[in-house]
Amino acid sequence: MAPQRRGATKTPEGNGGAERRRPSSTKKDQAPREAQRTWLRTAGLGASLMLATFLLWNSLRVDDGVAEVLAHRSEVLVGRFIEVPCSEDYNSHRRFEGCTPRKCGRGVSDVVITREEAERIRGIAEKGLSLGGSDGGASILDLHSGALSVGKHFVNLYRYFGDKIQNIFSEEDFQLYRDVRRKVQLTIAEAFGISSSSLYLTKPTFFSRINSTEAQTAHDEYWHAHVDKVTYGSFDYTSLLYLSDYLEDFGGGRFVFMEEGANKTVEPKAGRVSFFTSGSENLHRVEKVRWGTRYAITIAFSCNPDHGIADPAFP
Repeated sequence: MAPQRRGATKTPEGNGGAERRRPSSTKKDQAPREAQRTWLRTAGLGASLMLATFLLWNSLRVDDGVAEVLAHRSEVLVGRFIEVPCSEDYNSHRRFEGCTPRKCGRGVSDVVITREEAERIRGIAEKGLSLGGSDGGASILDLHSGALSVGKHFVNLYRYFGDKIQNIFSEEDFQLYRDVRRKVQLTIAEAFGISSSSLYLTKPTFFSRINSTEAQTAHDEYWHAHVDKVTYGSFDYTSLLYLSDYLEDFGGGRFVFMEEGANKTVEPKAGRVSFFTSGSENLHRVEKVRWGTRYAITIAFSCNPDHGIADPAFP
């Protein structure tokens, strides 16, 4: 009997105690449970942001297709050269022994001209392009032919402005332009093991100014992948002299050699020269400029003397 009474007594006390304590226990549990819910919400939001960031990064990476930087802006390259197999593009053109590419590739150098020379030659581009400029994002100035972007069209700089040109440019400007062109020519000849005298400056050779303004005509759409030898049959060797700095003067605008799964990019900086054989072994494009202004000169050479052009002369 006694054990039964003790059990009967404990059972209601236990149940009643549990019922009495339940509200107090619930209050104590609310804080950690709410903290857990807050943590889960925060973790979920963080994961969502990380996923969104990854997807954005991945989409940009796929868009650019950049797998390797051939030349970083921060580097000072005495000469970096990568040899690639030549395409068959040159076979459909007249060959010039000792000049037509048999060794193909691409190179980058930061010691062809000084930064001070780059700043001075950029000044030539700024003075000339101040006379016009495209309505779209890409403007050109060709001192050889006189072509200058104005609105949605081109004018002949020398005919359109006449004697006023002498108040814009100087003989020293044109001499600097010629000196820089020769230095680039010698660099290309040395890299590809050919005589510089076998290279002929060819058209179009021009200054470019690119900003983020929306394209107005097909001439403003500079970002499409292309092959210089196909676009301009006279090109055998192409070079670009950059006159402004990536991530300081502009964003985007990197030069990209297109290769399946392994694109190579060159980050421009003032005074850097990028050069390459002009066939489809060097399919390339320029990224869209996202902000700022990108200045450069395209200087092209042909092995065919019939395609040669003279240096520009001060009018």
